[in-house]
Amino acid sequence: MTDAARDYSDTLFLPKTDFPMRAGLPQKEPEILARWQKLDLYQRLRAAARGRAKFILHDGPPYANGNIHIGHALNKILKDVVTRSQQMLGFDSNYVPGWDCHGLPIEWKIEEENYRSKNKEKPNLSHPHAMIEFRKECRAYAQHWLEVQREEFERLGVEGDWDHPYTTMDFAAEAQIARELMKFAQNGTLYRGSKPVMWSVVEKTALAEAEIEYEDYVSDQVWVKFPVRSCLADESQASNVLTTASILIWTTTPWTIPGNRAISFSPKIAYSLYEVVEA
Repeated sequence: MTDAARDYSDTLFLPKTDFPMRAGLPQKEPEILARWQKLDLYQRLRAAARGRAKFILHDGPPYANGNIHIGHALNKILKDVVTRSQQMLGFDSNYVPGWDCHGLPIEWKIEEENYRSKNKEKPNLSHPHAMIEFRKECRAYAQHWLEVQREEFERLGVEGDWDHPYTTMDFAAEAQIARELMKFAQNGTLYRGSKPVMWSVVEKTALAEAEIEYEDYVSDQVWVKFPVRSCLADESQASNVLTTASILIWTTTPWTIPGNRAISFSPKIAYSLYEVVEA
């Protein structure tokens, strides 16, 4: 054998390994997942941990309205590290995935894909039949993306009870929520009040915080007088004067004035009372 054809690695005392020099992850990862499924790894882990102290991770569910993104991946992979490490530390660490299937984003998508894009009028949801059909559309949409996201999470290698996830649209879960709500009604702690919400005048619906996009807008500042409607009775002379007075406010959002319900005061701020003698 000539020196040019000689393999000098045979003359070196180096460790040998069966691991490939290149990871080839796009090809290797599906093989690993298939092996886990063949081994029925999840059920074997459950059987091995039977009787141990439980470690439960309360996982906030993702929203079932699209493909997962890097934020989902980071969230689920880190949680998978936690649950696997607790399993190896001797706990019964059973991760049960779930999905949030309720809310405005899904309704918005149904309106966009099933109505606006097809130039169809949104149904009048005050009619019971229209509401039932609209809910069916929302459930089907959520179920579709639930299945898609489940495959994507499994592709990440996250170990969990993917065959039995929890969903907020599960009828049993919805019934339990109704039962818990009735407990509040029965003990007198349920009440109806007012709360400010984001509202779309065009779509005639409330909006989630994630749907709000702020646009820079140059507006006029205004000073507005609010007449005092009533005053708490006390011994001070100011109480009589205030019944004919007005409270002056300053704002850079004059378009919110029609929706104002009250003016807030602080006990830590000093206020002054002025009499205008010349306009």
